[in-house]
Amino acid sequence: MPLDLVTIPCLADNYAYLLHDATSGRTAVVDVPEAGPILAALEAHQWRLTDILITHHHSDHIQGVEALRDRTHARVWGGSADAHRLPPLDEALVEGSRFWLGSEEVHVIDVPGHTIGHIAYLMPGLAFTADSLMSGGCGRLFEGSARQMHASLAKLAVLPPETLICSGHEYTTANLRFALTLEPGNPALISRVAEVAAARAQGRPTVPVSLKTELATNPFLRAHLPALKTAVGLPDADDVTVFTEIRARKDRF
Repeated sequence: MPLDLVTIPCLADNYAYLLHDATSGRTAVVDVPEAGPILAALEAHQWRLTDILITHHHSDHIQGVEALRDRTHARVWGGSADAHRLPPLDEALVEGSRFWLGSEEVHVIDVPGHTIGHIAYLMPGLAFTADSLMSGGCGRLFEGSARQMHASLAKLAVLPPETLICSGHEYTTANLRFALTLEPGNPALISRVAEVAAARAQGRPTVPVSLKTELATNPFLRAHLPALKTAVGLPDADDVTVFTEIRARKDRF
């Protein structure tokens, strides 16, 4: 039986995600920007939180962990490399770590770039990417390099196309506005912009989003394409150079 997934808006533009396995009763949350909305969602669904999964150390992803752990006594999982700047961990993870959440196996991969110690959680049909791969974009390079982020996104790009990308923020509108400056004639991008506008007008999140959609619309997953290379004036450049230029343009956008 697949896990139930609930997307929870937090703070101004963050998301947390609840995962529930009905058979075992295990319930996990991915990132804790604040405890209140997560506790409210748990109460609404009558679920008991058992696990807290952290992707990276930025405060808008962890500042509610201690309050949530105090209320629920959930186990806290996070990257071993970032343990010194995360809330105390019950389970320290590295790339290749695997564990079970009820009936589903969770795989951990390193996705540095936004931060050095950023990890992502993968399971069948779902990828919790936080501030690495984002809807229509990728995270700013606060600690890592463009080469590292490009390599991280390459790991995610080869997942099955139906995989739902569960990213950490409601940045889609701005990300796609930038993407249109590079590919104004991309029909998939034009369609996605309209879908996102409709969703936001109704107050609905624009994530999760399928990897298939991201591959068709996200310029950071398309730096290898001749059309993107030409669009940034680097028709003969290698993929990392083009990616670096796209990231620099987004930073100035």
